[in-house]
Amino acid sequence: MDKARIYALLFSSVYPLYIQKAEKKGRTKADVDAIIFWLTGYNEQTLQQQIDKKSTFETFFAQAPQINANVSKITGVICGYRVEEIEDKLIQKMRYLDKLIDELAKGRTMEKILRK
Repeated sequence: MDKARIYALLFSSVYPLYIQKAEKKGRTKADVDAIIFWLTGYNEQTLQQQIDKKSTFETFFAQAPQINANVSKITGVICGYRVEEIEDKLIQKMRYLDKLIDELAKGRTMEKILRK
C-alpha cells in the first residue's frame, strides 16, 4: 500500500464514487450519507463542509465528531485485507467505510450494515 498516496486522497473525490456505486445497485445518496453519519458522527451540514473544504481522508477522520463505538463489529475482507487486522488506524477507518459501502451495494439491509 502506498501510504503517502492514500493519506493525500481527498474525501470529496471519492464521495461521488461511493454514491455512484450505490446508485448502480438501486440504493441512494441518502443511504450512503446514513452510513457516513453512523460511522463518523457527521451530519448533513458538517459532511458538506468537509466536502467543500476538499479535506483529505486524514483530516476527514481526524475531525469526525465521533467514530461509532460499534466499528469493531465491522469485519471481513476489503481490497484483500481483513479490516479488523489493519494496523494503520486511518487506513482501517477508510476500509471500514469501503466495507460498509460494499455491503450497501450488495443489497444488505441498512439495519445489518449499521450493526444494529
